[in-house]
Amino acid sequence: MVMNLTDLKRCIEDVIMTPLDHKNLDKDVPYFASVVSTTENVAVYIWDNMAKVLPPGLLYEIKIYETDKNVVVYRGE
Repeated sequence: MVMNLTDLKRCIEDVIMTPLDHKNLDKDVPYFASVVSTTENVAVYIWDNMAKVLPPGLLYEIKIYETDKNVVVYRGE
């Protein structure tokens, strides 16, 4: 087992769902006060914050599906 799924779910809740879900990113999330809220920048925000709470080296990529044909993949580059 790489990580306990209960722990992963808690990390996702704390880092992604609570600060971002049903929010106006530009007004409600301080990070986006100075960064344009594109899907690419959302992926960077999620990566940066997930990397803080996950064990080192565990995070591989963040993939966001904006539409069926528009997908953002970020691997911390």
